[in-house]
Amino acid sequence: MEVVSLFKTLLSSQSVTPDDGGIFAIVEQMFSDFTLLRVDRNGVKNLFAYKKFGTGDHLCFAGHVDVVPAGTGWDSNPFVPLEKEGIIYARGAQDMKSGLAAFMQAVRDTKHFKGTLSLLLTSDEEGLAVDGTLAVLEVLKEKNMLPDFALVAEPTCEKIMGDALKIGRRGSINATLTILGKQGHAAYPHMVTNPVNLLAPRLEKLAGHLMDDGDDFFEPSQMVITDIRGGMQVTNVTPSEVRIMLNVRNNTRTDVASIKSYIETLFGQVPYTLEIAQSSRSFVTDKSSKIVTSLVAAVEKECGISPKLSTAGGTSDARYLAEFGVNVVEFGVKNDKIHKVNESTSVDEVRKLYQTFVTLIEAF
Repeated sequence: MEVVSLFKTLLSSQSVTPDDGGIFAIVEQMFSDFTLLRVDRNGVKNLFAYKKFGTGDHLCFAGHVDVVPAGTGWDSNPFVPLEKEGIIYARGAQDMKSGLAAFMQAVRDTKHFKGTLSLLLTSDEEGLAVDGTLAVLEVLKEKNMLPDFALVAEPTCEKIMGDALKIGRRGSINATLTILGKQGHAAYPHMVTNPVNLLAPRLEKLAGHLMDDGDDFFEPSQMVITDIRGGMQVTNVTPSEVRIMLNVRNNTRTDVASIKSYIETLFGQVPYTLEIAQSSRSFVTDKSSKIVTSLVAAVEKECGISPKLSTAGGTSDARYLAEFGVNVVEFGVKNDKIHKVNESTSVDEVRKLYQTFVTLIEAF
């Protein structure tokens, strides 16, 4: 099957999280000569397919078959791919059925390889993402089958095909800081402890604070306040507490401990409580790693551009691969319409992505 035809077939599947929409049946048929391992957990379907060609490295292509709901306002049926002037419109066109089709076809077309090739697919990346890729990796670790290198085909390019690939991602730390006071009548401020007064002189050192200076691959880790609330929505009673919710998209230089320490120093003897947790961890793959250098060379050959090595954006399942010690990168089509109405990508991008993966496999 030609890659664009496969792409359209995948787009026709209504695989809204956590439904695979029948895609795993397509994969199982397409890779019937591979060893297939199903790892389903809590209603989430996952599939790992692998084939050992030789004794060399294990290269894994990873991705998700699920998409977010289509929403309303589309100019065409979001699950009936429409090709118009070289552009294909459908939910998942960028995120990430283009990448899925490209690496499925590239692996299927491989006749000779020095090591092991595998596919790691989940139906729960757009949801909670705790019973998907993570579940498969836990099983692979138990079986001593973790890949040496992995490529997640998320959309990474910015303006033109091939201009960026990701070698890392920021982590995400969420916190709820509650400043404690003593409620009372607004007419007698000397008889209350207003938590707003305790917060006010410290707020500017909290909101937008840079926890570090960043580095060659990451921007500084910044505190972003997402919510502040307190009181009873009346004008004559002071609040008993003020709650601040914040998020830090952290690089590898900032962690939960350093944020706790900063808040402790900032608030000193002020009574407060802090709930804080890391929802995803930051990582960066060495730019001299085989997967990075090989992918850069393949992109340069097939796309005619030297890609930027980026760590921008939110989280992806690449973080789980990194946590298990796998050297992982991400590369896919342009990322400018994901999760939007009339999501689309071009035929040219899909074909270039496929050919890039073919070149990568041949050179690995």
